[in-house]
Amino acid sequence: MLITVIVFLVILSLLVLVHEAGHFFVAKKFGIKVEEFGFGFPPRMFTKKIGETLYSINWLPIGGFVKLYGEDPPATQAKLAKALRAGEADEKRAFFAKTAWQRAAVIVAGVIMNAVLAAVIFYIFLGISGFKTELPLLSDYKFFGVNQTNTSEVVISSIAKNSPAEKQGLKALTKVISVNGQKIADSKQFISIVGLNKGKEIEIAWSGLQAQDIHKTKVTPRVIIPKNEGALGVGLFSIETAVLNYETPVQKVFSGITHPINLMVYNLDVMIKLVQVSLEKKTTEPLSQGVSGPVGIASLTGSILGIQNLKEKILGLLNLAGILSISLAFFNVLPIPALDGGRLFFILIEAVSGRKVNQRFESLAHTVGMIALLFLMALITFKDVGKLFLR
Repeated sequence: MLITVIVFLVILSLLVLVHEAGHFFVAKKFGIKVEEFGFGFPPRMFTKKIGETLYSINWLPIGGFVKLYGEDPPATQAKLAKALRAGEADEKRAFFAKTAWQRAAVIVAGVIMNAVLAAVIFYIFLGISGFKTELPLLSDYKFFGVNQTNTSEVVISSIAKNSPAEKQGLKALTKVISVNGQKIADSKQFISIVGLNKGKEIEIAWSGLQAQDIHKTKVTPRVIIPKNEGALGVGLFSIETAVLNYETPVQKVFSGITHPINLMVYNLDVMIKLVQVSLEKKTTEPLSQGVSGPVGIASLTGSILGIQNLKEKILGLLNLAGILSISLAFFNVLPIPALDGGRLFFILIEAVSGRKVNQRFESLAHTVGMIALLFLMALITFKDVGKLFLR
């Protein structure tokens, strides 16, 4: 549990620091004063002032922020006027005093940094996996910029203690390739072959979910089967899988860019279908099962760390970090108040109309947006915690 939390926080820290670094460096480039660069949210745990900027590590390690001088005009106008009279401030260094395109650049910088980080992570991920990977196919989405082959596969989901499978070294979260040289297409076929060979030694070929290495294990199915267990003591499920192979030089060169885009569009396609099913069945259950918050992601991190094969484990963590980074970039750019996209939306209105949006209205919109997002996060977290205890 401790290792899971540490790894989860390291991944989250990397994503947050890269995102906020985008805001930080572009703000500095335009001469905007950065008052604070914080990891996590207050209360503060540790602070250090370097130059004019306060760097802080806070007790709530989910997220981060860059506090820009003059980012919230209604709250700072009075302080700014007083500081100007005392000769202690420079209005030109305030965020709101910059041009619309400069402010937009500062806002977008965090999104761009996360998109770039996702590309770098997936170049590493695909390089390690031989530019070939697999995804569970939950919709009829056709991936672009890559050769795609759809297959049906059987996955070992669990291993019973003291079972023949455990004693012979079979692992959970691995794919069954064949039994006695016969390719396995679904769970029924696997169960049928095992049932016909009780008491006889069989050879099972298997591989990791991401790694392409194939292993072979000889095991003898039990004749006398304990209650609620199979002859081998394995839990199974069948999945439709999209095998993605970046084969050509052009596909490989652009793979780090096309793969995260494919993942994002594919996930949106799945989410749309989940919404449709939820509306048809008049329940939020299908949609809620497709959404996770920090607790759910931390749980997934623990599952990946439980994988025995080191290469498979590294690929799983890289894949998770890449997906989180591109997701953070995408959702942050949506025009939702309190997010970067919401702030960008008001700036674009100003750029098009030539007039600034009423600052009190904008501040109110961001406040309401933040309350709504925190409420949604609380619901998702409650759902994730419930799933953990009911698992």
